[in-house]
Amino acid sequence: MTVNSIIAKKRDRGVLSIDELRFIITAYSNGELPDYQMSAFLMAAYLCGMDSRETAALTQVMLESGGQIDLSDIPGPKIDKHSTGGVGDKVSLILAPLMAASGIRVPMISGRSLGHTGGTLDKLESIPGFRTSLTAREFHDQVRDIGVAMMGQTDDIVPADKKIYALRDSTATIASIPLITASILSKKIASGIDGLVMDVKTGRGAFMSQPEQAEALARSIISTAGLHQLPAVALITDMSQPLGYAAGNWLEVREVLQALQGHGPEDLMLVTYALGVQMLFLAGFQGTTRQAAATLKHAISNGTAFQLFLKMTAAQGGDVKALQDPGSIHRAILEQHIRANASGFVAEVDALTIGECIVQLGGGRTRLSDTIDYAAGIVLHKKIGDAVQKGELLAVIHANQPQTAKAVTPLVRGAFKISPDPVAKPKLILKIVRGRGRT
Repeated sequence: MTVNSIIAKKRDRGVLSIDELRFIITAYSNGELPDYQMSAFLMAAYLCGMDSRETAALTQVMLESGGQIDLSDIPGPKIDKHSTGGVGDKVSLILAPLMAASGIRVPMISGRSLGHTGGTLDKLESIPGFRTSLTAREFHDQVRDIGVAMMGQTDDIVPADKKIYALRDSTATIASIPLITASILSKKIASGIDGLVMDVKTGRGAFMSQPEQAEALARSIISTAGLHQLPAVALITDMSQPLGYAAGNWLEVREVLQALQGHGPEDLMLVTYALGVQMLFLAGFQGTTRQAAATLKHAISNGTAFQLFLKMTAAQGGDVKALQDPGSIHRAILEQHIRANASGFVAEVDALTIGECIVQLGGGRTRLSDTIDYAAGIVLHKKIGDAVQKGELLAVIHANQPQTAKAVTPLVRGAFKISPDPVAKPKLILKIVRGRGRT
C-alpha cells in the first residue's frame, strides 16, 4: 500500500477500503505526507466522489485521529443541532438554551465564520468575556450541571479534520458532499451526543445553493450517521434571504436576546421551533408536533430559556450585565440608511450579497486568522413579500469604517429587488429527511 496507489485508485473511481483511508489520513495527520499529495487525494475525492460505505469509513478514520468526549454518565438524552451555515443564522444561540430549558441536554461544538456565512463562536465571543475554548472536563461538567455548553473544536477532537479543512479551503475542495459529511459527523460523534438534527441550508446565501445539492448532502449525512448508529434527521431550509432581521455578530446576539424574551422575528422562530421539535422527537418525546412546539413556546414564554442563556453565559465567563444592557457595547460609529428607490413589494433580498458586504465591513473573515469587528453588520427593515413605499427604510448598515460603508452602500441597495406586483413570502422548511429513505 502506497500513497500514490491510493490517489490513483480514487482518481480512477475506485472504492477505497477503511485501511487505505486510514493509511493516508494518518500519514497526513502525523506530518508524514506533504500537502501536495493530500491535495491530489482531496481533488480526486472531490471529482470522483465516494459511496456511502467509503464516506462512513472516512468518518471513522477522522474520528480515530483524536479523543472523544464521554457523556455516558450524564442522565438524559444528549441531542445536538448543526447548520451548514448562512447569513443571519443565529438559531443555535436560541435553540441550545431553549432545548435545555425543555429537558434535553445540549452539548454543542460549533464553528467560526468563514466567507459570507456567520459563525456561532464569533457571535458568542462578541459577549465580553465569553469563553468558547473549554476543556473536555469543563464541557462535560457544564452539560451535566446546567444542561447546555457551547464551545469550539479542541485540539484533541478530530485533529485530522482541522488540518484537512484548512487544505480543502485553499484547494477549492470544500463543496464535496463526502468530505463535508465526514467533517461534520466525525466532530459530532466525538462530542458524545445521542442524536443530531441537521439544518441544511439552500438558496443564494448557502454553500449548497441548489435544493438538489442540499438534499444530497442531507441524505449523505443521515445515511452515514445511521451507519455509525447515530440517530439523525435533517431539515432543508431556505437561505435565499437572511434569517431574521439582524446580520452581524453583536447585532445578531441582540436579536437572540429579543427572541428568548418572546419577541423574535417570525421566520427565525419558525425555523428554530421546527428544528427544536425534531430534537424533542429524537429525545423520545411522546406527543404530536403541535404539542412539541407548545412545549418549546412555553419555555420561551415562562422565561426559562432566557434564564438558561444567562446561566450558560455566566458559566463560560461572559458578562451577563452586557446582555441586560446590550445597547451599551459594540456601538458602530455610523449607521448608513438604505431607502427604497421605488414603491412596490420586496421580491428579493440577496443573502449572498448581504453576507459579502458584512465581510467587507469587518464583520466576517475570508481567512481564519482575520479579526472580527463585532459591531459591524446590517439590519434589515424589509424582507421578501413586504410592501414598501418609495423613500421607506430598507436596511441600516452598522460600520466603524466610513469608506467601506460608503463602498458597500450601492451593493446593499442592489441586494433588494422591488416588484410592482405582490410577492409571496418564501417557504422556509422545504423538506425533512429521515433515515431509511423516509421524508
